[in-house]
Parts: sequence; C-alpha cells; structure tokens
Amino acid sequence: MRSRLLDLFLVNVLTCGLEICMATSTIYIPPMLLEAGVQERFMTMVLGVGPVLGLIFVPPLGSASDRWNSRYGRRRPFIWALCVGVLLGLVVIPRASQITSLFSEQHQRGLEVLLLVSSICVLQFCSQACFTPLEALVSDLYPGEEESRQAFSIYSIMLSLGGCIGYLLPAVDWTGLGASSYLGGQEAFIYALLTGLFLICLMTTALISEEQTAGVVTESSRRSPSSYGVCCWPFWLFSRAQMLKHAVVSLFAVMPRLWSVCSHIPRVIARLFVAELCSWMALMTFVLFYTDFVGEGLYDGVPSAKPGSPERLRYEEGVRVASLGLFLQCVTSVTFSILMERMVACVGARVLYLSSLALLALSTAVMTVSKNIILVTVMAALTGYTFCTLQILPYTLTCLYHSDKQVFFSRSRPKRRSIRGDLAESAHKQISAMYRNTNGCLNGHAGVSSTTKSPVSSTLNSHVSLDMDTSPSSYQPQRGMCLDIAILDSAYLLSQVVPSLFMGSIVHLFSSVTAYMVCASVLSLLAVVFSSRIVFTRQEMEMLK
Repeated sequence: MRSRLLDLFLVNVLTCGLEICMATSTIYIPPMLLEAGVQERFMTMVLGVGPVLGLIFVPPLGSASDRWNSRYGRRRPFIWALCVGVLLGLVVIPRASQITSLFSEQHQRGLEVLLLVSSICVLQFCSQACFTPLEALVSDLYPGEEESRQAFSIYSIMLSLGGCIGYLLPAVDWTGLGASSYLGGQEAFIYALLTGLFLICLMTTALISEEQTAGVVTESSRRSPSSYGVCCWPFWLFSRAQMLKHAVVSLFAVMPRLWSVCSHIPRVIARLFVAELCSWMALMTFVLFYTDFVGEGLYDGVPSAKPGSPERLRYEEGVRVASLGLFLQCVTSVTFSILMERMVACVGARVLYLSSLALLALSTAVMTVSKNIILVTVMAALTGYTFCTLQILPYTLTCLYHSDKQVFFSRSRPKRRSIRGDLAESAHKQISAMYRNTNGCLNGHAGVSSTTKSPVSSTLNSHVSLDMDTSPSSYQPQRGMCLDIAILDSAYLLSQVVPSLFMGSIVHLFSSVTAYMVCASVLSLLAVVFSSRIVFTRQEMEMLK
C-alpha cells in the first residue's frame, strides 16, 4: 500500500504540472493570437484544432496503451512521448517571433502566425492527450470502486492545485524582475518558468514502479531497492527510436480492433459520454472565453489596440482579474475534492452530479445579466464545484462499470427461452457458460463477460423455462479500461471543438462577448437533461433491463 501511495503521488505530480501549463495557456493563448493579428472568429477555431487532433488520436492511443508491453510499463512510454510535445510548445510559443526572424524578414508576420498557431496546436493536443494514460495509470493502481473514488479525489485535488498555480501566475506582475526583462517580458518569463517546472514534474515519473496487471505482481514488475533508486532517465537515443517505432506499429495495428470495440459501446458508457460531452461543453465555453469576456465585456478593453493605449491597458487589467476568478474556481474545486467522499456518502453521486450542473447554469446566467465584477468573480469561483465533479465521478463510474461487466455491459435483457424438446442442448450451453470466467476491473485487460447463470432444474419437465440468453449479441468485445477512459476524454476534447468552431461566429453575429455566458448557461441546462439518464448504481442498471 505504501508503494502504491508513492506511485499515486508521483503520477499526480505530473498531473499537477500538466494542469499548470494548460491553465496558464488558457489565459495567454487567446490574447497572444489576437495580438498577432488573428481575428476573433479564427482565434476560436485555432483553439479547436488541438482537441480535434485529440479526437482522432486519443482513442487509438488508449487502445494501444492497453496492449502495450515494455520494460517501462504500459502507460509511461505514451506519457513521455506526449510530454515531449508539451515541452516543444512551451519553448516555441513565446519565441515564435525570434525564431521566424532567423529565416525570413520578408514574410516574417505570416510565418510568425503560422509557427505560433502550430506550436499552440501541438501544446494543446499533447497536454490534453497525456491525461488519458495518466488517468489509466491511476485506475491501474486503484481498480476498485471505492478506492478508485478516493484515488481520483486526490487526482482532482492535484489537478485543481495545478490550476490554482497556473491561473495565479498570470495574475502576478513579473515585469519588475530582472529575469523578466532579460527574457523579453512577462509572457516569456512565465513560459520559461513553466518549462522548468514541467521538466521537474516529468522527471518524477521515472520513479514510478511498473504497473501491475490484474493485481498480479510478476517478477519483471518487482524492483529491488537499488534498482528503484536508479532512474531510467534519460533514455538512450536508440532506445527512444525503437520505442517510437514500436508505438507507431502498435497504433496502426489496433485500428481494426478499435473500430470493432467502439462500434459496440455499452449503453452505460454511451449515456455517460453524451452527458459528459454536454457538461464539458458548458464548462469549457465558460473557461475558454472567460478572460475575453471580462477583458472586453466588463472592462471595455480592446485586445488588438496598440500596446500602452488605454484600451489595451484596460483589457490587460481584465485578463488579470479573470485570472483571479479562475484561480478561485480551482480553490473551490480543491475544497470539494477533499469533501467529495463524504458528500457522496451523504447525498449520493446522482444528486452531486446534477446539482453541480444546475449551479453552473445559475452562475453563468448571473454573469450574463450582471456587470458587477465582484459578483461575476464569485460566480466564477462557484463553477469549481462543477469542475471537481466532472474530474471525479465519471471516472469512478467507469471503474464501477468495469468491476461488474456482467451487469453493466450486457447489451440486451435476458430472454425467457422454453427448453421443450431441446433440454439437452440448453443444458449443454448452460454448463459451458458456467465455465467462463468473469473478470472485474482488470487494469485495462477486460475479460469476456458470461451470461447470467441460472440453475438447471434436475427434473426433466418439458414445461420448465430458464432465464438466460446465450446469443452472441449479448456479449461485448473485450474492453480495456484505458479505451473507455479515452472515450470519456474524447467527450472532453469534443467539448472544446464545438465551442471553438461556433462561438467566434456567434459573438460576431450578436456583437457582444456576453454571448459566451448565454451559450454556457443554455448548454448547462441541456447537460442536466442528459445527465439524468446516467446509470449510477447496479440497481438502476437492473431497472433498465
């Protein structure tokens, strides 16, 4: 248990580092794009490119991770590869202008925008995709329903802590420091700080012990104290090349299987996916555009104004105030993450999930009609309750589903079949079903679910009937934990794509950034409707059959 706790802490250190980078980028990327000359409608589209790439590549990455075998485990090779892209984005984004000036002065402006957009897309895709193997690694360490909820509560705490730090960094004026002037301003200084912090967080993953499959510790996964203390960092170049080649081959090899598994998504996963999609769309519409809403809507700033002008200064002040609101959101999320276990025990997961979405709808509605910056900041802080809920409950529900595949992944209700005249054939099928193994949550390696076993009557009465279904359609293909987590993460990624594609045009149509909050409130109400259909308990699943 002590080793598992250490591994959980080390995993969450990288989780915290990733969230710091993403939170700070959420503050700086929209203003940087607008300052580079990108129009607002195209700026929102750029924010959707990274999530689109995630939608394409995250599910096959999750499936490949479930099938991966290496000396470094199943999850860490994918984590490390994606972290390289995060580091590349952190280095290039603040230096896009200097890099393009080295190649061409004639088309420097266009090349700068192209390089900035490309590095932003790489950073967003890699950072968001990296959460999938991290979440799978947490579920590997704590596969049960109760312990997974506790583990994901800690995961949510570290995620919210990273958000606190990430949103707090832009709210502080760093221009007075000599290092800030030397590096080229506040943005360059903060990105350099982020690079150093992320490197430190990344190095901790070398200390994580091998993930255990199905709770069985193999000889290769046991580490002696001496080998545990010697880090495998850095890798040899040849080893990295071989690992990359193996990853690409495995990625393409799982595509047919991935299509087969995704085309047979269980009802519980499908319902959870739709509810998560609407919930994240509402929350991300708020988070992605909150700084622009405050800077332009409440402070009447203009992001494209000349540096030093009153309009530009008002916008920058609004961005700093918005950073404070998002920081308070993360503080609220940390608080509720600590209390989540007791709250679930008191009122249940269904009440918590639905109430968090109702509160989000209320908060964004208040922001729509209020111009009071204090009230708007308080409402922004309350959305941390929704953020905490979406970070914990969907993943604990996934662990619950995988812990009893026979109940939750059954595709059709049992059918009553008469055994008149063919009792021998039915009995043969019943005995065969009794010898099938039903596995629980096997850390990404799902077992084949068997049908419900009913005792065969010892009397050869021709009027006896059995409650069983032996048709092949009642069975699900083998499903890995990381694949279903990747499907849920795809909802998170898609929730950023849709607002990014349409919000810019909606704001341009109504000529007001208040449209951001109106859309977030409407989407929250839609999320309440679909979330009421989520299966939270075994009893609810039995009622659906």
